[in-house]
Amino acid sequence: MNEALINTLNSLVSNATPLVIAAIGETITERAGVINLSLNGSILLAAMVGFAAALATDTLLLGLGAAVIVGAVIATIIAFSTIQLRRDQVAVGFVLTLLAAKLADFLGQPLNSASGPSFSKQPIPLLADIPILGHIFFEHNILVYFSFVLVIGCWFWLFRTRPGLAHRAIGERPEAAYARGTSVNRMRYVYTAVGGGLVGLAGASYSLSIKIGWPSIISYNGDGWIALAIVIFAGWHPFRVLLGAYMLSALRAAASDIQKSSLNIPAELLNTGLPWILLIVTLILVNTGQIDRLLIALPARMRGRFQALLKSDAPAALGERFEAS
Repeated sequence: MNEALINTLNSLVSNATPLVIAAIGETITERAGVINLSLNGSILLAAMVGFAAALATDTLLLGLGAAVIVGAVIATIIAFSTIQLRRDQVAVGFVLTLLAAKLADFLGQPLNSASGPSFSKQPIPLLADIPILGHIFFEHNILVYFSFVLVIGCWFWLFRTRPGLAHRAIGERPEAAYARGTSVNRMRYVYTAVGGGLVGLAGASYSLSIKIGWPSIISYNGDGWIALAIVIFAGWHPFRVLLGAYMLSALRAAASDIQKSSLNIPAELLNTGLPWILLIVTLILVNTGQIDRLLIALPARMRGRFQALLKSDAPAALGERFEAS
Protein backbone atom coordinates (compact mmCIF):
# COMPACT_ATOMS: atom_id res chain seq x y z
CA MET A 1 0.00 0.00 0.00
CA ASN A 2 1.19 3.52 -0.78
CA GLU A 3 3.11 5.02 2.14
CA ALA A 4 1.36 8.39 1.78
CA LEU A 5 -2.02 6.67 2.04
CA ILE A 6 -0.94 4.75 5.14
CA ASN A 7 0.23 7.98 6.78
CA THR A 8 -3.09 9.61 5.90
CA LEU A 9 -5.03 6.75 7.49
CA ASN A 10 -2.82 6.98 10.57
CA SER A 11 -3.63 10.68 10.86
CA LEU A 12 -7.32 9.97 10.25
CA VAL A 13 -7.49 7.58 13.22
CA SER A 14 -5.68 10.06 15.47
CA ASN A 15 -7.81 13.06 14.52
CA ALA A 16 -11.05 11.11 14.98
CA THR A 17 -10.23 10.15 18.56
CA PRO A 18 -11.89 13.12 20.36
CA LEU A 19 -15.06 12.62 18.32
CA VAL A 20 -15.09 8.90 19.20
CA ILE A 21 -14.71 9.62 22.92
CA ALA A 22 -17.32 12.40 22.96
CA ALA A 23 -19.85 10.40 20.93
CA ILE A 24 -19.42 7.30 23.10
CA GLY A 25 -19.94 9.49 26.17
CA GLU A 26 -23.17 10.85 24.70
CA THR A 27 -24.24 7.32 23.72
CA ILE A 28 -23.87 6.23 27.36
CA THR A 29 -25.91 9.24 28.49
CA GLU A 30 -28.69 8.88 25.92
CA ARG A 31 -28.96 5.13 26.43
CA ALA A 32 -30.03 6.10 29.96
CA GLY A 33 -32.74 8.41 28.61
CA VAL A 34 -31.01 11.77 29.09
CA ILE A 35 -30.06 14.21 26.32
CA ASN A 36 -26.91 16.23 26.94
CA LEU A 37 -26.92 19.13 24.49
CA SER A 38 -24.01 20.84 26.25
CA LEU A 39 -21.39 18.86 24.30
CA ASN A 40 -19.99 21.69 22.23
CA GLY A 41 -19.51 24.07 25.15
CA SER A 42 -18.34 21.26 27.43
CA ILE A 43 -15.63 20.27 24.96
CA LEU A 44 -14.37 23.85 24.68
CA LEU A 45 -14.36 24.51 28.44
CA ALA A 46 -12.81 21.13 29.23
CA ALA A 47 -10.13 21.69 26.59
CA MET A 48 -9.21 25.02 28.17
CA VAL A 49 -9.29 23.75 31.77
CA GLY A 50 -7.41 20.58 30.86
CA PHE A 51 -4.66 22.49 29.12
CA ALA A 52 -4.45 25.04 31.97
CA ALA A 53 -4.15 22.29 34.58
CA ALA A 54 -1.52 20.40 32.59
CA LEU A 55 0.41 23.63 32.00
CA ALA A 56 0.29 24.66 35.67
CA THR A 57 1.30 21.27 37.05
CA ASP A 58 3.30 19.95 34.10
CA THR A 59 1.31 16.75 34.53
CA LEU A 60 -0.81 15.46 31.68
CA LEU A 61 -2.88 13.15 33.88
CA LEU A 62 -3.97 16.06 36.07
CA GLY A 63 -4.96 17.92 32.93
CA LEU A 64 -7.10 14.98 31.85
CA GLY A 65 -8.60 14.68 35.33
CA ALA A 66 -9.54 18.37 35.44
CA ALA A 67 -11.20 18.11 32.02
CA VAL A 68 -13.17 15.02 33.05
CA ILE A 69 -14.44 16.83 36.16
CA VAL A 70 -15.58 19.81 34.07
CA GLY A 71 -17.53 17.60 31.69
CA ALA A 72 -19.05 15.54 34.51
CA VAL A 73 -20.14 18.63 36.47
CA ILE A 74 -21.87 20.21 33.47
CA ALA A 75 -23.65 16.94 32.68
CA THR A 76 -24.70 16.50 36.31
CA ILE A 77 -26.26 19.97 36.25
CA ILE A 78 -28.41 18.82 33.34
CA ALA A 79 -29.43 15.66 35.21
CA PHE A 80 -30.24 17.65 38.36
CA SER A 81 -32.26 20.21 36.40
CA THR A 82 -34.26 17.44 34.76
CA ILE A 83 -34.74 15.04 37.67
CA GLN A 84 -35.01 17.36 40.65
CA LEU A 85 -36.09 20.69 39.16
CA ARG A 86 -38.19 19.14 36.37
CA ARG A 87 -36.81 21.51 33.75
CA ASP A 88 -36.57 20.73 30.06
CA GLN A 89 -33.22 19.03 29.52
CA VAL A 90 -32.90 20.20 25.92
CA ALA A 91 -33.30 23.86 26.91
CA VAL A 92 -30.93 23.50 29.88
CA GLY A 93 -28.30 21.76 27.75
CA PHE A 94 -28.50 24.42 25.05
CA VAL A 95 -28.05 27.22 27.59
CA LEU A 96 -25.13 25.41 29.22
CA THR A 97 -23.30 24.89 25.93
CA LEU A 98 -23.46 28.65 25.27
CA LEU A 99 -22.39 29.47 28.83
CA ALA A 100 -19.49 27.00 28.82
CA ALA A 101 -18.21 28.29 25.47
CA LYS A 102 -18.27 31.89 26.72
CA LEU A 103 -16.53 30.89 29.95
CA ALA A 104 -13.83 29.07 28.00
CA ASP A 105 -13.22 32.14 25.86
CA PHE A 106 -13.11 34.51 28.83
CA LEU A 107 -11.12 32.39 31.29
CA GLY A 108 -8.74 31.13 28.63
CA GLN A 109 -7.44 34.54 27.55
CA PRO A 110 -4.27 34.33 29.72
CA LEU A 111 -3.45 31.04 27.99
CA ASN A 112 -3.47 32.42 24.47
CA SER A 113 -0.40 31.23 22.57
CA ALA A 114 1.03 29.47 25.66
CA SER A 115 2.98 26.28 25.00
CA GLY A 116 2.52 23.30 27.28
CA PRO A 117 2.89 19.52 27.58
CA SER A 118 1.30 17.13 25.12
CA PHE A 119 0.89 13.40 24.65
CA SER A 120 3.58 11.76 22.56
CA LYS A 121 3.24 8.68 20.39
CA GLN A 122 3.85 5.36 22.11
CA PRO A 123 3.88 2.51 19.56
CA ILE A 124 2.65 -0.80 20.98
CA PRO A 125 5.41 -3.43 20.79
CA LEU A 126 4.76 -6.28 18.34
CA LEU A 127 1.40 -4.85 17.22
CA ALA A 128 3.12 -1.82 15.69
CA ASP A 129 5.25 -4.19 13.60
CA ILE A 130 2.22 -5.64 11.79
CA PRO A 131 2.42 -4.58 8.13
CA ILE A 132 0.11 -1.68 7.23
CA LEU A 133 -2.36 -2.16 10.13
CA GLY A 134 0.40 -1.70 12.69
CA HIS A 135 1.26 1.76 11.43
CA ILE A 136 -2.38 2.78 11.00
CA PHE A 137 -3.70 1.66 14.40
CA PHE A 138 -0.83 1.00 16.80
CA GLU A 139 1.56 3.94 16.45
CA HIS A 140 -0.36 6.53 18.44
CA ASN A 141 -0.59 7.99 21.93
CA ILE A 142 -2.49 6.55 24.88
CA LEU A 143 -5.67 8.53 24.14
CA VAL A 144 -6.11 6.78 20.79
CA TYR A 145 -5.65 3.37 22.40
CA PHE A 146 -8.12 4.36 25.09
CA SER A 147 -10.71 5.15 22.41
CA PHE A 148 -10.34 1.59 21.03
CA VAL A 149 -10.84 0.09 24.49
CA LEU A 150 -13.72 2.47 25.20
CA VAL A 151 -15.68 1.41 22.12
CA ILE A 152 -15.25 -2.30 22.82
CA GLY A 153 -15.90 -1.85 26.54
CA CYS A 154 -19.06 0.18 25.94
CA TRP A 155 -20.40 -2.42 23.50
CA PHE A 156 -19.65 -5.26 25.92
CA TRP A 157 -21.26 -3.37 28.81
CA LEU A 158 -24.46 -2.51 26.95
CA PHE A 159 -25.06 -5.78 25.13
CA ARG A 160 -23.27 -8.51 27.08
CA THR A 161 -23.80 -7.71 30.79
CA ARG A 162 -26.81 -7.66 33.12
CA PRO A 163 -26.04 -4.13 34.42
CA GLY A 164 -25.80 -3.04 30.78
CA LEU A 165 -29.25 -4.50 30.14
CA ALA A 166 -30.58 -2.44 33.06
CA HIS A 167 -28.76 0.59 31.61
CA ARG A 168 -30.61 0.22 28.31
CA ALA A 169 -33.87 -0.49 30.11
CA ILE A 170 -33.91 2.85 31.91
CA GLY A 171 -33.68 4.55 28.53
CA GLU A 172 -36.22 2.30 26.84
CA ARG A 173 -38.77 1.32 29.49
CA PRO A 174 -37.94 3.00 32.81
CA GLU A 175 -41.18 1.77 34.41
CA ALA A 176 -40.22 -1.84 33.72
CA ALA A 177 -36.68 -1.22 34.98
CA TYR A 178 -38.08 0.33 38.17
CA ALA A 179 -40.42 -2.62 38.68
CA ARG A 180 -37.38 -4.91 38.54
CA GLY A 181 -35.67 -2.97 41.31
CA THR A 182 -33.51 -0.53 39.33
CA SER A 183 -33.20 2.96 40.81
CA VAL A 184 -33.93 4.76 37.55
CA ASN A 185 -33.17 8.35 38.51
CA ARG A 186 -30.07 7.49 40.52
CA MET A 187 -28.64 5.52 37.62
CA ARG A 188 -29.50 8.34 35.24
CA TYR A 189 -27.36 10.61 37.42
CA VAL A 190 -24.50 8.11 37.23
CA TYR A 191 -24.61 7.52 33.49
CA THR A 192 -25.09 11.19 32.69
CA ALA A 193 -22.05 12.07 34.80
CA VAL A 194 -19.96 9.27 33.24
CA GLY A 195 -20.96 10.34 29.74
CA GLY A 196 -20.23 13.98 30.56
CA GLY A 197 -16.84 13.02 31.96
CA LEU A 198 -15.98 11.35 28.66
CA VAL A 199 -17.06 14.49 26.81
CA GLY A 200 -14.65 16.43 29.03
CA LEU A 201 -11.92 13.93 28.21
CA ALA A 202 -12.61 14.52 24.52
CA GLY A 203 -12.02 18.23 25.09
CA ALA A 204 -8.65 17.55 26.69
CA SER A 205 -7.82 15.24 23.79
CA TYR A 206 -8.02 18.25 21.49
CA SER A 207 -5.87 20.65 23.51
CA LEU A 208 -3.33 18.07 24.70
CA SER A 209 -3.05 15.88 21.61
CA ILE A 210 -4.65 17.15 18.40
CA LYS A 211 -4.22 20.94 18.53
CA ILE A 212 -1.82 21.62 21.36
CA GLY A 213 -2.68 24.63 23.51
CA TRP A 214 -5.40 27.23 23.67
CA PRO A 215 -7.18 28.70 21.72
CA SER A 216 -5.97 26.50 18.83
CA ILE A 217 -8.95 24.18 19.44
CA ILE A 218 -11.28 26.97 18.29
CA SER A 219 -10.82 25.61 14.77
CA TYR A 220 -12.74 22.55 16.02
CA ASN A 221 -15.60 24.61 17.46
CA GLY A 222 -18.75 22.77 16.42
CA ASP A 223 -17.43 19.24 16.95
CA GLY A 224 -19.78 18.82 19.90
CA TRP A 225 -22.74 19.18 17.57
CA ILE A 226 -21.11 16.80 15.12
CA ALA A 227 -20.64 14.25 17.93
CA LEU A 228 -24.37 14.51 18.65
CA ALA A 229 -25.14 13.90 14.98
CA ILE A 230 -22.79 10.90 14.94
CA VAL A 231 -24.67 9.34 17.86
CA ILE A 232 -27.93 9.57 15.89
CA PHE A 233 -26.29 8.37 12.68
CA ALA A 234 -24.82 5.44 14.63
CA GLY A 235 -28.17 4.38 16.02
CA TRP A 236 -26.76 4.62 19.57
CA HIS A 237 -24.42 1.70 18.86
CA PRO A 238 -20.71 1.96 19.89
CA PHE A 239 -19.19 0.31 16.80
CA ARG A 240 -21.22 2.50 14.47
CA VAL A 241 -20.10 5.53 16.48
CA LEU A 242 -16.53 4.55 15.64
CA LEU A 243 -17.47 4.20 11.97
CA GLY A 244 -19.21 7.59 11.92
CA ALA A 245 -16.27 9.37 13.57
CA TYR A 246 -13.79 7.83 11.13
CA MET A 247 -16.00 8.74 8.18
CA LEU A 248 -16.14 12.35 9.38
CA SER A 249 -12.37 12.40 9.82
CA ALA A 250 -11.98 11.00 6.30
CA LEU A 251 -14.21 13.78 4.94
CA ARG A 252 -12.00 16.35 6.60
CA ALA A 253 -8.87 14.73 5.18
CA ALA A 254 -10.46 14.74 1.72
CA ALA A 255 -11.44 18.39 2.13
CA SER A 256 -7.85 19.23 3.07
CA ASP A 257 -6.52 17.45 -0.03
CA ILE A 258 -9.03 19.21 -2.29
CA GLN A 259 -8.06 22.54 -0.76
CA LYS A 260 -4.41 21.90 -1.68
CA SER A 261 -5.35 21.02 -5.25
CA SER A 262 -5.91 23.39 -8.14
CA LEU A 263 -9.68 23.39 -7.59
CA ASN A 264 -10.89 26.85 -6.61
CA ILE A 265 -13.26 25.91 -3.78
CA PRO A 266 -13.57 28.10 -0.65
CA ALA A 267 -11.82 26.56 2.37
CA GLU A 268 -14.78 27.38 4.63
CA LEU A 269 -17.12 25.31 2.46
CA LEU A 270 -14.78 22.32 2.46
CA ASN A 271 -13.76 22.32 6.11
CA THR A 272 -17.08 23.31 7.67
CA GLY A 273 -19.88 22.91 5.15
CA LEU A 274 -19.06 19.59 3.47
CA PRO A 275 -19.07 17.38 6.62
CA TRP A 276 -22.31 18.96 7.83
CA ILE A 277 -24.03 18.65 4.47
CA LEU A 278 -23.15 14.97 4.10
CA LEU A 279 -24.11 14.21 7.71
CA ILE A 280 -27.49 15.89 7.28
CA VAL A 281 -28.16 14.07 4.00
CA THR A 282 -27.20 10.73 5.58
CA LEU A 283 -29.41 11.35 8.62
CA ILE A 284 -32.37 12.23 6.40
CA LEU A 285 -31.89 9.13 4.25
CA VAL A 286 -31.58 6.84 7.27
CA ASN A 287 -34.42 8.29 9.35
CA THR A 288 -36.94 8.63 6.50
CA GLY A 289 -36.38 5.12 5.20
CA GLN A 290 -35.14 6.39 1.82
CA ILE A 291 -31.93 4.46 2.31
CA ASP A 292 -33.90 1.25 1.61
CA ARG A 293 -34.62 2.44 -1.93
CA LEU A 294 -30.93 3.09 -2.54
CA LEU A 295 -30.05 -0.42 -1.37
CA ILE A 296 -32.69 -2.20 -3.44
CA ALA A 297 -30.16 -3.14 -6.14
CA LEU A 298 -28.03 -5.13 -3.69
CA PRO A 299 -28.46 -8.89 -3.12
CA ALA A 300 -31.03 -9.64 -0.38
CA ARG A 301 -28.50 -10.87 2.18
CA MET A 302 -26.16 -7.91 1.68
CA ARG A 303 -29.10 -5.49 1.69
CA GLY A 304 -30.28 -6.90 5.02
CA ARG A 305 -26.84 -6.40 6.54
CA PHE A 306 -26.64 -2.80 5.37
CA GLN A 307 -30.14 -2.09 6.67
CA ALA A 308 -29.24 -3.54 10.06
CA LEU A 309 -26.05 -1.48 10.11
CA LEU A 310 -27.88 1.76 9.29
CA LYS A 311 -30.94 1.16 11.45
CA SER A 312 -31.41 4.12 13.78
CA ASP A 313 -33.93 3.81 16.61
CA ALA A 314 -33.67 6.24 19.51
CA PRO A 315 -34.19 4.93 23.06
CA ALA A 316 -37.96 5.03 23.57
CA ALA A 317 -37.81 7.12 26.76
CA LEU A 318 -35.09 9.50 25.55
CA GLY A 319 -35.71 12.98 26.96
CA GLU A 320 -38.59 11.87 29.16
CA ARG A 321 -38.65 12.39 32.95
CA PHE A 322 -39.38 9.46 35.20
CA GLU A 323 -41.27 9.74 38.45
CA ALA A 324 -41.58 6.72 40.68
CA SER A 325 -45.15 6.06 41.72
